[in-house]
Amino acid sequence: MLYREAGDFKTTYSKDSQTFPIKFDRIGYYLILIVAFGVVPFFIDSYWANAVFVPFLIYAIAALGLNILTGYCGQVSLGTGGFMAVGAYACYKFMTSFPDLNIFFCVLLAGLITALVGMLFGLPSLRIKGFYLAVATLAAQFFLVWLFNKVGWFYNYSASGQITAPERSLMGIIITGPNTEAWAKYLFCLVFVVLLAWLARNLTRSNTGRSWMAIRDMDIAAEIIGVNPLVAKLSAFAVSSFFIGVAGALFFSVYLGAVEVGEVFGIQKSFLILFMIILGGLGSIFGSIIGAAFLVLLPVLLKNVLVGTLGWQTDIAVHVEFLIVGGLIVTFLILEPHGLAALWRTVKEKLRLWPFPH
Repeated sequence: MLYREAGDFKTTYSKDSQTFPIKFDRIGYYLILIVAFGVVPFFIDSYWANAVFVPFLIYAIAALGLNILTGYCGQVSLGTGGFMAVGAYACYKFMTSFPDLNIFFCVLLAGLITALVGMLFGLPSLRIKGFYLAVATLAAQFFLVWLFNKVGWFYNYSASGQITAPERSLMGIIITGPNTEAWAKYLFCLVFVVLLAWLARNLTRSNTGRSWMAIRDMDIAAEIIGVNPLVAKLSAFAVSSFFIGVAGALFFSVYLGAVEVGEVFGIQKSFLILFMIILGGLGSIFGSIIGAAFLVLLPVLLKNVLVGTLGWQTDIAVHVEFLIVGGLIVTFLILEPHGLAALWRTVKEKLRLWPFPH
């Protein structure tokens, strides 16, 4: 009754292979875009922007990047925080070295620099995989954090070691700096999310995406049938790092405005984004987005309930949050390894068969 395919015919191959082949899905997608672009900016305030919407959008980009590498290509990475730091510091250097460079291009160039660094640290994946690759990317995480802490050129020899985003505008609208409006931050990040999600969706359905999934499922068999593991793995590291670098640049310049690498881009950040794709669903674009939403909204909800309503101390609420997130991860790994995206697929299947779901 709520979700039907009857009468939804396809007459061309392009229509049959579109991202949302069912009309109900397309309508829902366009409604979400209309609300996101045409309604939310008029009602958003600084609290909702800084606590919910902007971090959700940025983490969604980072989760998309990690899911391309881990979910689609099967290469485990624990260096996400370090690659976000590369994007942040690259964006900072572009903003300070080229004051007239558009902030949009600063973020994109930061992503490209991160892609090159990601390819460099992705070279061990040609020889090792699984747990050993995870350890190699973990080493990259610690090395990058150490590098940005110790080499003064990256933070322009600031006495505090902190980098601060200068004020930049786009089409007369201030995007970075202390005078940025909440709606401007939100819309700037939203444009990147829509563009990169569209790019990720099309990449994963292309020959490149099929090569990634062949390497993930069985790399030896993939090589036998003609997939080049060098090209597949390094391209996955490059695309994944590009996404993560863009997320790091936005996290620094638009969201926080000032960062210190050890505190912001430590190993906790890498695990947080890994948990997002585990809860959301490996190998799923939608799973990356819903996983990011879940782990951004959950702390806000718990803080409002435990601290605001029940009057608990903040440190106790934080520990309870860790317990809940950890319990959810273990539960999903046991009961539903494919995450929230798989649950949503199950719900859709039951709605298609309503009122006789099996």
